[in-house]
Amino acid sequence: MNLASGPLSPEPTQLLVGLACFFVMTWLLGRKVLPRIEQVQAERREATEGRLERAEEIRTEAERTYEAYRQELATARHQAALIRQEAAEQGAAIIAAAREEGVRERDRLVAEANAQIAVDQALAAVMLRRDVGELAVDLAGRVVGESVSAVAAGRGTVDRFFDER
Repeated sequence: MNLASGPLSPEPTQLLVGLACFFVMTWLLGRKVLPRIEQVQAERREATEGRLERAEEIRTEAERTYEAYRQELATARHQAALIRQEAAEQGAAIIAAAREEGVRERDRLVAEANAQIAVDQALAAVMLRRDVGELAVDLAGRVVGESVSAVAAGRGTVDRFFDER
């Protein structure tokens, strides 16, 4: 065998040793290194995909929590509206009751005042009658020139005069 091809003419021993080393290295890479590389790549892929899955689960859980929060907030707003409406109704009822109590109190005070005015009017009428009667008798006595009070009192002239009116 003539392998003389110029500067690239290897010796057969070196060629066989080189090929043997090549096959040993290929075998070592195939048996030891490449499975380890594939295992690391699989772990990384799973870690990445696992993180994505966990992130997706966390996002889904966050959406559920957010939706529950929105539901609770809507419920709380509804309850607050009901409480405000109930308070407004109670306030209106209290105002109506206070107004009714005020009207009753006003009516009572007006009735008392009317009764007091009637009493005062009657008292004033009695006093006025007496004073007008005394003044009339006194004036009549001055006109006549002598006291007519005994005669007027005896006849009841002043009382008869007021009774006719």
